[in-house]
Amino acid sequence: QVQLVESGGGLVQAGGSLRLSCAAAGRAAESHTMAWFRQNPGKEREFVAAIVWSSLSIEYDDTVKGRFTISRDNPKKMAYLQMNSLKPEDTAVYYCAAKLGGITTVAKVYDYWGQGTQVTVSS
Repeated sequence: QVQLVESGGGLVQAGGSLRLSCAAAGRAAESHTMAWFRQNPGKEREFVAAIVWSSLSIEYDDTVKGRFTISRDNPKKMAYLQMNSLKPEDTAVYYCAAKLGGITTVAKVYDYWGQGTQVTVSS
């Protein structure tokens, strides 16, 4: 079992920055692929970024490439999402997710989820 807790969401103006954190706890949490997804009401959860345990493989959705950076600190069992140049369309609840094995952009394949943190970008 892996438990995930997100933090760092909030309200920011367009063009601003936020850093989301995901604290992982549980057996071998540091060996899991970590990912960020986001979701708005009535819409499907969408992939944002993911990073494997070694940090040697990282993937981003095209909508956030060049603006968001995913990273992790295995000794601390933490994952991060640095979000720069935020746009109103980035507004969503952001979820941290974890799974064993490689990166996938499909939400239902991830085994563990946090409770989500709201990010609101005003224009």
